[in-house]
Amino acid sequence: MASVKILNETPSARTLGKWQLCFQWCEYHYDHGEPTQTGYRFIWRRPDGKLQAARGQARIPSIESARALMEAANREGWGQNLGEQGKL
Repeated sequence: MASVKILNETPSARTLGKWQLCFQWCEYHYDHGEPTQTGYRFIWRRPDGKLQAARGQARIPSIESARALMEAANREGWGQNLGEQGKL
């Protein structure tokens, strides 16, 4: 298990009463003394503004929507961050 601290977030366009896809830069704090890690994730916000918890995945409607959020993060100055495991 891990708790997540959101450091930066870029949401898709806000439409009242609609779900919103978000791209986030986060710190992952693990149980059992494992070291904290940083990394990116996509996650949905419900119409009420709360995050939609999912088992490690978020449905992304298109490559273009993912690309648009990542480009926005670059423009905002945090899209170049590198987590502890920055290589695939």
